[in-house]
Parts: sequence; structure tokens; C-alpha cells
Amino acid sequence: MTDSSPLVRVEGVSKHFGPVVALDNLTLDIARGEFVTFLGPSGCGKSTTLRILGGFERPTSGRVILDDEDVTALPPEKRHVNMVFQDYALFPHMTVRQNISFGLELKGMDKSAIRRRQDEIMSFLELGAFGDRYPGQLSGGQRQRVALARALAPDPALLLLDEPLGALDAKLRSQVQQELKAIQRRTHKTFFFVTHDQEEALTMSDRIVVMNNGRVEQDGTPEDLYFHPATRFVAEFIGDTNLLTGQVCGREGDTVMMDWFGQTLHGHAPAGAPGVGDSVTASIRLEKLGFYATRSDATNSVLGKVIGKTFLGSRMTVDLMVEETQGAILRAFVDAETGQSVGSDPVWIGWESDNMAVLRE
Repeated sequence: MTDSSPLVRVEGVSKHFGPVVALDNLTLDIARGEFVTFLGPSGCGKSTTLRILGGFERPTSGRVILDDEDVTALPPEKRHVNMVFQDYALFPHMTVRQNISFGLELKGMDKSAIRRRQDEIMSFLELGAFGDRYPGQLSGGQRQRVALARALAPDPALLLLDEPLGALDAKLRSQVQQELKAIQRRTHKTFFFVTHDQEEALTMSDRIVVMNNGRVEQDGTPEDLYFHPATRFVAEFIGDTNLLTGQVCGREGDTVMMDWFGQTLHGHAPAGAPGVGDSVTASIRLEKLGFYATRSDATNSVLGKVIGKTFLGSRMTVDLMVEETQGAILRAFVDAETGQSVGSDPVWIGWESDNMAVLRE
């Protein structure tokens, strides 16, 4: 659970590197106990934001408020913040215990208090058997836990994580993702996580902020961003999707009607969606398309013919040429059994209006 008052408040922060605008008037709040992920391609501003929160960069303009204190001008050591780097930045000549105690010694804690905190954090992260080992004697996952232990030991208000799983192989990465989220839930700490990996963001986050060219494209829960992307960039960046382009021909509340090759389709529209007569693009996730022998009762239903299949193990992708269009193709995810049963005869494809997100741009 998160406290209603924000732990972090970023107010109109911009950062320029000469003529390059890395951040453009960023404003957002981060609640206490929240796992927030900044997601985006290289150069979008996510790492710059992390460095500004950590005190490693000063913003060109704007303020950073941490726990009701303006920390904009404070250096890293004066902030109640700690950081986990992609390469973990462990001291190779120090044991696990010594690495964990480093930040505690900087805080001026006495030896007995340091020992108690070492024991507590090592027990919590199941590192008790590795206290006298050096980083070079540990696996990638163990090193990651030591880096977390060192960062958590001084009890920071905010933990910054700069792509900390990037060096792990795919299998270990999936395991550590779950561990990291479990640790965040048990500690109730506020995590600010930076990644370019969409699946990682969807798996771990309470909230995702999608960045593009120094600005926020969309801010919401993983489910919001995946099923109801607001822009074409978000729809394409997070997961696989079908993009349909047409013209708005009506609107009722949050439902938009669009003309698509003479067929009227219904979709869910965010605030600021195009008006009647405007060109519009809509997104439908591949797994939201259903196959039917006859015209379905779904809000949207079109007739198509299978032109290709790709076997992916437990599921397949099926490509369908939609009749009465200028060669428009829809791609669907289906389980392997369903995919194998779909033949060359025309088939009806259906989907509900709430599963078609009308995009702002």
C-alpha cells in the first residue's frame, strides 16, 4: 500500500546539454512505497531523470522535492537516496560484508550497529552464507542481491535502479525480476527503476512512465499502457499490435466510431482523441482478436482469409487478409491448437470496442 502524500515531486524539470534537450518540463509525483518504472528507448531522458533524482546532475530549470524538502541543489551524499547501477559497482577487493558496510561507515555508525544492520540485511536477502566471499566468487544473481543489500542497508527513502538486470542472461533475469519485486513489496521502499525492456517494465511495475524525446508519452499502470495506449508510440513500443487507420465518423462518450474501408468500427477513446471527420489510428492487441465460423456478436466483426501462420510453441501468429479492404492485414495470437484448425476458408474475426484503443496521434 502507498501513502497518499508523494515522496518525490518533480516540478517542471528540464535539462539541456548544450543545444540538446534531454528533459523537457517534466512534472510528476512518486508515491511512498511505489514501484515506478521509466521506460523508453535510448536518449529518451529516463537515465537523465534518474541522475537528477540522485543528485548526479543538476537540472537546467525546475525543482526536485524529496520528502517535503527541496533537494535540487543538494549533492548525492546529502540526499536520502541510494542507487543500484547496471554493473553493480561492487568493490572487488571487499567481501560481501565489507561492501554492505561501506555506506553505513560513511554515515558514521558505530561497529556494533553496523554489524547488526549487516546481519539484518544479509538475512533478509538470504546472503548469510556469502558474507566472507568476494564479488568475483559470486554468480550474477548473487552479485545483484549484494548490490541491493548495500543500497538498502542505509535505509534510503528512495532507491534508484539504473537497468540493474541488464548484465544477466534471460533465465536468470526473469528469476531476479520476481525477487526484486518481492523485495520491494517486503521493504515497502519506493523504487525508481529505469529500463528499455518493455516486458521487464510490465512484469515488475506498479506504474510505468513511458518517455520519448524528453517528454512523458503516457503514465499509468502496466494494464492501462498495454491495453489502452494513448499514442502510436506507446502502442508500438509496448508489445505487438495491429494499427488500423481510418476516419472518425461519430462519437458517444468514450466510444469513437471510425470508418475503415467502408466498415464502421467502434473503439475506446482517451481524452483528446480526434474529432468527427479527422483521420485516426486505432490499436488492437494480437491476443484480443477472436476467430468465428459465422459473423460474431462482438462489437466489431470483419471477414478475412488466412495468408500465413507462424508456430511459436504454445501459440501461433496468424496473418489474415481482410476482405473489402485494400489489402489490409490483421495479425492474431492464438493457441497452437486453434491456429492449426484455421484453414484456407474465409473466417470471421471479431473484437470488442474496449479492446480497440483509439490513439491521440
